[in-house]
Amino acid sequence: MADTQQVDPKAERKAARLAQRIGSFSKAHGGAEGQVAYIGQRGARIVLVGEDGAWGDIVAPTYAIAEQAVEKSGITVHESFDGEFAAKVRTGPYEWSRMAGIQLGGPANG
Repeated sequence: MADTQQVDPKAERKAARLAQRIGSFSKAHGGAEGQVAYIGQRGARIVLVGEDGAWGDIVAPTYAIAEQAVEKSGITVHESFDGEFAAKVRTGPYEWSRMAGIQLGGPANG
């Protein structure tokens, strides 16, 4: 029996655009690794960490599209954001002031 799995062209295009953005990030940072996290009705968050320690994220409308995008991009995908993968992230003064700015006397988040 033939495989009758239907392909949603709109989802395919979205995954291809996200894969292109992931590829651009990877190229700009000497390679990249990622992790996909479900964020409810909003979809899924793709967290990217470059080989140079830079990081960023992209939100996909669904978990399935996020998975397609990381697969198309060819990056290594981790199950969770911990251990050696998390240790690769390098933060600077901006991140520290935003994460704990109020408690440490940094700029207000507003």
